[in-house]
Amino acid sequence: MIRRTTVLALAAFLLLTSGCTTVSEVGPEDGTALAANCGATTAKLTEEDVDPLDPKPVPRLPVTVKSADGRDVTVKSADRILAVNLYGSLAEIVFSLGLGDRVIGRDTSTAFPAAAKLPLVTPQGHGLSAEAILKLNPTVLIADDSIGPATVLKQIRDSGIPVVIVDDEQTLEAIPAHIRAVAGALGVTEAGERLVTRVQSEIDTARKSAPKDGTPPRIVFLYVRGTAGVYLIGGEGAGSDAMIEAIGAVDAGSAAGLKKFRPLTSEGLINAAPDVILVMTEGLNSVGGVDGLLELPGVAQTPAGVNNRIVDMEDGVLLNFGARTGKAVEALAGAVYATCQ
Repeated sequence: MIRRTTVLALAAFLLLTSGCTTVSEVGPEDGTALAANCGATTAKLTEEDVDPLDPKPVPRLPVTVKSADGRDVTVKSADRILAVNLYGSLAEIVFSLGLGDRVIGRDTSTAFPAAAKLPLVTPQGHGLSAEAILKLNPTVLIADDSIGPATVLKQIRDSGIPVVIVDDEQTLEAIPAHIRAVAGALGVTEAGERLVTRVQSEIDTARKSAPKDGTPPRIVFLYVRGTAGVYLIGGEGAGSDAMIEAIGAVDAGSAAGLKKFRPLTSEGLINAAPDVILVMTEGLNSVGGVDGLLELPGVAQTPAGVNNRIVDMEDGVLLNFGARTGKAVEALAGAVYATCQ
């Protein structure tokens, strides 16, 4: 079980989306199900925005739900919704349920087109502002433990606004539970089941698209923020391992015995021996692009570095674990297994 709170020490999470969309091929020399001549690639969703349910549901309220913090919370109105966390997944679920026209603000990570112009309630990065929230006068606030501070959530709760906390497990398997929790709190349980069916089908289909022939490629996820001097390698429980394994690849960090996130070292990366290096787009830009990434310890000495096999994905998609996760898995597989000239 992976907890989103384990990633808080990294500061801002976020990801990438854009790239090749052709089918996979088996490498001609080593039998690896990977196109070694692709070079650097961006994993891109086929559609940048969320896809709301149709027909749009009508909330049946009031409803009392069990919040993940143990409280019984009664929601009387879903007219003015705030759904916030470090990853943007909760707002993504609300919009996907068809209730986006009721959302009045957003967190920093909620940046898909339908929500991009909403006012921020995290004006100083990823911390909630009580003043910004209260100014918007929400009728319900949905959050998880990845965002805070707790004092702000208490202030919102004490003001009389219902605060529903969703469990923060960061796995593909937990996504249906998150959708059901959000849908239940907003009085649209039936719509929640429709969205669960759609998202689970997309995830299952994307998983099946992974090549069955050849040797699975080894992929390592690097969390890099050059401006902050943060360079980490992901392993078991980092969240990135779930996405890598979903496309039929081997998480090289986990295979090398790494847990969650560890400081990037030349020895550690060379031992992981990745065929592909996966990074967030913003992180890649922060180190000066592919050329800058190749200058980090050990990168150029890996098979991925030698073959220039770097895959990036837009911040807010890769480790989002929201309603677009199936599409994110599909996009990642497309970039990793692309047939390139």
